[in-house]
Amino acid sequence: MLNGRTPSVKDVAAAAGVSLGTVSNVMNRPEVVSARTRERVERAMTELGFVRNESARQLRAGTSRTLAYVMLDGTNPFFHDVAQGIEMAAEDADLSLFICNSNSRSSREELHLDRLLQQRVQGILITPVDPAAPHLDELTRRGVPLVVVDRVRGVDNCCSVAVDDILGGRIAVEHLAEQGHERVAFIGGPDSLGQVGERLQGAREIWSSLGRSPDDLIYLPTDAMTVADGRSAGERLAGLPARRRPTAAFCANDLLALGLLQQSIGAGLRVPDDLAIVGFDDIEFAAAAAVPLTSVRQPRQELGRAAAQLVLDEATNPEHKHRQLQFTPELVARASTVSRSRTV
Repeated sequence: MLNGRTPSVKDVAAAAGVSLGTVSNVMNRPEVVSARTRERVERAMTELGFVRNESARQLRAGTSRTLAYVMLDGTNPFFHDVAQGIEMAAEDADLSLFICNSNSRSSREELHLDRLLQQRVQGILITPVDPAAPHLDELTRRGVPLVVVDRVRGVDNCCSVAVDDILGGRIAVEHLAEQGHERVAFIGGPDSLGQVGERLQGAREIWSSLGRSPDDLIYLPTDAMTVADGRSAGERLAGLPARRRPTAAFCANDLLALGLLQQSIGAGLRVPDDLAIVGFDDIEFAAAAAVPLTSVRQPRQELGRAAAQLVLDEATNPEHKHRQLQFTPELVARASTVSRSRTV
């Protein structure tokens, strides 16, 4: 500090005995400045405690060196893993990442997007509450680089990155059928979430193709996709008549599955002998559960990295073409579905 104020570029120039233009070149085009002069300017910056005003520079340029990710649910580790992949790609491009949480609320999502527009971020990645929301179209109309993550919009005015949720539903229920289960519950909701509907669709398709009765694939919708909702679903399962009670459950995400597992163990059930459980996402906690959880794995960090690369390409490449990338999920079988006496 100089007499209680923050050192300016003028102070650096005076201390180094150079012009303002030379200081600017050292900060922005150091290759055009001689090594001796550059060293003198950098030494002056250090001695004065000078920190460049990056916000002002970005404002003059009309954009920032920042990406933003609006995640759907900050309590779900899946989205943190996606954000980590985005951050790694941003760091590779020498950019910062700003993370927002819509908490599954459209009004909060719109507020975040308005603020990000004011910040002039270089690109926005979003897992939207509603992929068809008009405010997303407004972003693309204004030319904001945008990538939808873990969702499919059904339009070609922006890029998207997602996993084949229908296939994920198929492989989860096929695995349970292979373990000999004849009554299976699908637990997940709300059904307004596209990936829930697609995972249920895949489950129903494979169940039908195996010649099973639709009545033996029981859908138990939930209000949300949390551990608490999973516990509640477990209580509802326990309340079904014994002749209708499923021997296995496919949960639309791992948080639901972990809640169901917790409730089942608390009620004295043996997992998987009394109730087999499959989750979706394969978050880190799945393998670390009291009974390691079988889950349909999504390549979480790869999703984030691919999404960031797409938004950066749109921001910097005049020849950019929108792409809809779809990753293939895989089943990771663990003790929650495979008893010691069985092999897959």
